[in-house]
Amino acid sequence: MSVLVVGSVAFDDIETPAGRVKGVLGGAACYFAVAASYFGAVRAVGVVGSDFPDEHLDFLGERGIDTRGIYRAAGSTFRWGGRYHESLDDRDTLFTDLGVFDGFNPDLPEAYQDSEYVFLANIHPSLQLRVLEQVSAPRFIAMDTMNFWIEGTRPELEQTLARVDGLVINDQEARQLTGEHNLVRVAALIRDMGPRIVIIKRGEHGALLFEGEGVFAAPAFPLREVQDPTGAGDSFAGGFIGALAREEELDGGALRRAVIYGSVLASFCVERFSLDRFRELSGPEIEERFARFRALSTF
Repeated sequence: MSVLVVGSVAFDDIETPAGRVKGVLGGAACYFAVAASYFGAVRAVGVVGSDFPDEHLDFLGERGIDTRGIYRAAGSTFRWGGRYHESLDDRDTLFTDLGVFDGFNPDLPEAYQDSEYVFLANIHPSLQLRVLEQVSAPRFIAMDTMNFWIEGTRPELEQTLARVDGLVINDQEARQLTGEHNLVRVAALIRDMGPRIVIIKRGEHGALLFEGEGVFAAPAFPLREVQDPTGAGDSFAGGFIGALAREEELDGGALRRAVIYGSVLASFCVERFSLDRFRELSGPEIEERFARFRALSTF
C-alpha cells in the first residue's frame, strides 16, 4: 500500500528543559514520513531551499522514503524556533521564517497520483485541496490543521474537511474549530462537516478516536524522560496512517490498532531531539512497546 504525505520540511531551533539544539531536521512531512516508513512505502512532497544538505535527504531515503516529490527552490529552507515551558504542554514560538515554503505549490509527480493513503499535513487548506485534485482514487484521506487556518481561512478549510475521511487535530484546535468545549460534542460537530473519523490528540493525556457510534481512548505512554515534544503529533499521524495502510479492512479494530501504533511512534519521538530517536529505532522495539500499550490498558 502506498502512503503519501504533503507538508513542510524544515530546520528547527528548539529549547526545552532538557537542552537546546539549533538547525536540526524538522517539518511535518519529515516526522510523518519517517514514522510511517516503519510500516511500508512512503512518498513525500515538500520544498527545501538551496541550503538544505543532501545528508537529510539521504536519511529519508535510507528509511525507504521516496523523496522525488521534495524539490529544491532558490532561497532558504523553512525555519522555526520554539521554547517549551517546564511542563512541555506549552511553548512559545520564537521565530518563523517561511523561506521557500512561502511559495510552496504542491505538484505531485505522476508516480504519486495513485497513492492509496493520503495525509495532508498542516498547510494552507487551498493547497490541501490542490493535492486532492491530483490523486486519482485514494482509499483513505486524513488531514491536519491549526489555529491560524481555522481563524483566517475558514471557507477553504470547510471545503477540505468535506473531502476527507479523517481529521487528526489537538484538543485546543478542535474546540476552536467548533466553538464547543465538550470533546464528545466537538467530535460530533466535526463529523457533521465531513470526516467520518476524528482523532483528538490530548498531549500527555493520550488521544481519543471517534468513529461510528463508539469512542476509543488511547493512553499516552508513561516515560521517564521527555526531551523534545516537537513532531510528536505528526509522528502519531505517521504511525496511525502507516499501520492503517497495512490492514486489509478499515474497520473499528484496524482503526484502534492504528491509533495505538500512532501513540507508540509518538512516544519514541519525544525521547530525543528532532528525529534522532528514529535514527536508531527498530521494528522489534515498536512491537515491544505496542505490547506494553496493550498491557497498560487491559483490565
